[in-house]
Amino acid sequence: MYLFLAFLAVPLIEIALFIQVGGLIGLWPTLVIVVLTAVLGTWLVRTQGRMAIGQLQRAFSEMNDPTEPLAHGAMILLAGALLLTPGFFTDALGFALLMPPVRVAVFRYLRSRVTVARFDIGSGTGHRQAGPRSGGADDVIDGDYTEVDPQHTRRPPSGWVGGPDRH
Repeated sequence: MYLFLAFLAVPLIEIALFIQVGGLIGLWPTLVIVVLTAVLGTWLVRTQGRMAIGQLQRAFSEMNDPTEPLAHGAMILLAGALLLTPGFFTDALGFALLMPPVRVAVFRYLRSRVTVARFDIGSGTGHRQAGPRSGGADDVIDGDYTEVDPQHTRRPPSGWVGGPDRH
């Protein structure tokens, strides 16, 4: 229901703002403002995005929780989409999301509303047991193997690439 209301309200707000601003300053200055905000927004999204990627890489390398850098990256991506959408209301929302204090406030609000049940860093393959490690069976890595006969692994070149005798 909220999404439907947003899809209904945002275009109506944008149309009303275009009419008001266009009536005050004229058609061409209004269009120039829309194009300039898109260009400026693109540049800001690129610079903020690079910083967010750096923070995310730092969180991964230091084995810290990457939730906040990921959330900032997602908000910067949303800001870019809003800034590329023609309109004054979406530009205001996009520029607001590019400000780090606004992103921090949105992140804190979302964190208070969302509960993470579990967070793992790893390959994600295999089954893991919840709870502390007890040693023993957790240290065993299961694997399958197939013996390969070295005599049957050597094939002649396909003709597309040169074999070991060709230069």
